[in-house]
Amino acid sequence: MKRRTLSILTLVSSLAILLVLVAGCTTTPSAQAGQGSGNISPTVTATPAGSTTNTSSAASVAEANNRFSASLYHQLAAGDATHNLFFSPFSISSALAITYEGARGTTADEIRSVFFFPANQTVMREGYAAENAAINAGDAGYTLSTANALWAEKTYVFLPAYTATAQQYYGANTTNLDFVNQPEASRKTINSWVADKTNNKILDLLPEGSIDALTRLVITNAVYFKGTWEKQFDANQTADAPFTTPDGSQVTVKMMQQTGEDATYPYAATADLQMISLPYTAKEGKGLSMVILLPRGNSLSAAVPYLDPANLSALEQSAFSRQVKVYIPKFKVETQYSLPGTLAAMGMPTAFSGNADFSGMDGTKDLYISDVVHKAYIETNEEGTEAAAATGVVMKSLAVAPGYEEPVPVFRADHPFLFLIQDNDTGTILFTGRITNPNGT
Repeated sequence: MKRRTLSILTLVSSLAILLVLVAGCTTTPSAQAGQGSGNISPTVTATPAGSTTNTSSAASVAEANNRFSASLYHQLAAGDATHNLFFSPFSISSALAITYEGARGTTADEIRSVFFFPANQTVMREGYAAENAAINAGDAGYTLSTANALWAEKTYVFLPAYTATAQQYYGANTTNLDFVNQPEASRKTINSWVADKTNNKILDLLPEGSIDALTRLVITNAVYFKGTWEKQFDANQTADAPFTTPDGSQVTVKMMQQTGEDATYPYAATADLQMISLPYTAKEGKGLSMVILLPRGNSLSAAVPYLDPANLSALEQSAFSRQVKVYIPKFKVETQYSLPGTLAAMGMPTAFSGNADFSGMDGTKDLYISDVVHKAYIETNEEGTEAAAATGVVMKSLAVAPGYEEPVPVFRADHPFLFLIQDNDTGTILFTGRITNPNGT
């Protein structure tokens, strides 16, 4: 499928967040970070893994992530009503969580508001640590991983408390690079790391020119998933079929189908839409599923409210496993977003301005976010799904129903639909997307 590149100047959007901090001052920062509303304590004692507190913290982070997912979808969809959308809210929020660790005052307050981060910093840190540990635990049934990293200008001094927090709670080790004298080589090093962590699905996250002599820090996150359907589709049954696009025109797609008696899935329906949950093979736990929200008409307006975590949870709780005749198209989507305008419009403009306060990183107020870039990839076919995402934030210097029998429902996704890839154990939404044309961009 042809790559779709979306540059959103008035909106902000991922799967890994790249945060590049550039400071004009190269002198050693003061030992004390700036204080104010949104101040973050430099050290917190971690709660042992597997504890009740840890589980509760993970649930708080999952809820925040899912609320951000819905909020970002609304913002991106408002700027483009026709093209496919796909991003990783978890990748973006993970990268911005590390960014938030260095924010202070109004800057911190705005970031927390946009990402719905828990007000209790201990809960947030332990929550991300637990989420990352669970994602990277490994499962014989599917591949799922996430990684964070800090890339720092070698001549610039960051507060030890900041880099230690990033490593302890987010697994983000710090690598020193020569942004001043070798910006292009540094960019390629970071892009190579992203490619490696996403099985080469996310290439050139940082475009040419994004790293320069003013770059001081880059924060990256990457997420990768590859899973096979618990009940794979028979490729011999895939056939050409019409798909209606938002403007009412039709295109021919490769439509997969599961219509046998063993095609039983969690299913729910309302007067306006149908929901189905297609699980991926997993050895332990509840694994992951693709949740598809299919409006009964051609408009997505009936499905969008169910991106809200409370509405989605209620719909999922109403579902029960039953036989369903399933038809879904094969699709492949690649997206790219530039998010400063988007995130500013969502409520965090200060981080992108001369009034930004990231003194928790270096003890000064010389840093601001110059860019947030996000790339995402997904391919769904008869075997399963492969998806990846990465996010980057570039920062620069200011100086410079049982028993009731009814006809077997037919779930025919031959018109626009939304979809999520969700961790069934934690409820965390890892990927969010919209398909308006399986053949398009």
